[in-house]
Amino acid sequence: MGIVVNQSIKNVIITCLGFGIGAINTLFLFTKFLEEEYYGLVSYLFSVSNLIWPLMAFGVHNTLVKFYSSYTNRGERNKFLTMMLILPMCIALFVGAIGSALYEYILDFFNEDNTIVQPYVWTIYILAIALSYFEIFFAWAKVKLKSVFGNILKELFVRVCTMILLIFVSIEMITVQQFIYAIVMVYILRLVIMSMYAFGLHEFKFSFSLPSNYVSVFKYSLLILLAGSVATLLIDLDKTMIERYLPIEYVAKYGICAYIASVIIIPSRAMHQITYPLTAKLINEKGFEQLRELYKKSSLNLFTISGLLFVLIICNVNQLFELIPQEYELFIWVVLLIGAAKLFDNLLGNNNSILFNSDYYRLILYIGIGMAILAFILNWICIPIFGVTGAAIASFAAVFCYNLAKIWIVQKKFKMHPFSKNTLITLLLIIVFVFGFYFWDFGFHPIVNITLKSILIGAGYIILLYFLKISEDINNILKKIPRGA
Repeated sequence: MGIVVNQSIKNVIITCLGFGIGAINTLFLFTKFLEEEYYGLVSYLFSVSNLIWPLMAFGVHNTLVKFYSSYTNRGERNKFLTMMLILPMCIALFVGAIGSALYEYILDFFNEDNTIVQPYVWTIYILAIALSYFEIFFAWAKVKLKSVFGNILKELFVRVCTMILLIFVSIEMITVQQFIYAIVMVYILRLVIMSMYAFGLHEFKFSFSLPSNYVSVFKYSLLILLAGSVATLLIDLDKTMIERYLPIEYVAKYGICAYIASVIIIPSRAMHQITYPLTAKLINEKGFEQLRELYKKSSLNLFTISGLLFVLIICNVNQLFELIPQEYELFIWVVLLIGAAKLFDNLLGNNNSILFNSDYYRLILYIGIGMAILAFILNWICIPIFGVTGAAIASFAAVFCYNLAKIWIVQKKFKMHPFSKNTLITLLLIIVFVFGFYFWDFGFHPIVNITLKSILIGAGYIILLYFLKISEDINNILKKIPRGA
């Protein structure tokens, strides 16, 4: 776990900084410098792009991680890497051709409501390409266990650039329309930088012939494409469907609440950058005892850390919304349900890595398609009845069922699960802290309230975590702090 802990700590710091800057952008700069409908427009464009890019990537970013360590011959590896670059390009060209042929029909889709989207529909395609190839080159770095630089580009680069561009909007250096086009250029620039870094890590030469196992590689990519699309669908379908039933500004209102809750995924996003390739390596080498240990440790560590974030968010969210313009009201059930879904995601540890790098990834595909259909039906039913809260209900229900299925598959096929008595203790700790601090508040300014309450919650949670000896890894890190190590 040494390299996992080392790079995970760096990635956690980077991801925390990224989410901090993202929070400033999402909660304060976007709400202050963009009108509600334009904020909703930006959120919508990125939500749709996130639904499309897994299709263009064709599962290559996962296929790279699974198969890379299995090649010992440099020639075969070059053939494999070349194939990984060309496949998404072919898909992107195919999707672009279809989009061009149906462009007028696509524009008509937005004629009746939310016509503000029409002039920017083409940016969805460009963003999807930039997102897909960035993830592919990021995977090139991950297989070399070099995740930190890519994580900086993923978590910090875009958010810093967005902050600068929003400031430009505020001082009228650029218009809102120019802001949207500039954001697209930022994503393209990020892709260029990531590709240069990735190529520098490999002794790579283009080899325009297929590797010997190309059939297995193609089949895996196809199935992972569908499985990855399902996972993305469960994340961004809600925002996309809100646009069909409610004015587009509600996409922004929902997005703010969902973003606050999504802070909980910081630990898993940081740790997965390094556990994913390690899991692939352990499965390829049949190191199942080490895999079982990694599964349990990653689950417990992620659950305890994300549990603290969940408590901090739920207990401070009311004060936080006092700092946001009044038109962006708090939907507390959105924060609670999306937060609980993200907390459950952390509880799974490296479960996704195990499934996507094993021979049982097909099962995830079938179950995932069922969950995507369930999410669509629930959004279709719940949004007209409950508004944006209905979207959160649909997302939580679909994610909950999906995660239960993934836990069951790993238990059934690998005879391992991520739970222990410390998992239950952590859950009880989270519940006690939420009920203990949510209804209690200082009578000061919201920023002072948030600061004081966060200090009390953080100190109490960490002290109990340490003395209850819930996580050996976390305790070892805490023991080093007084010595300055």
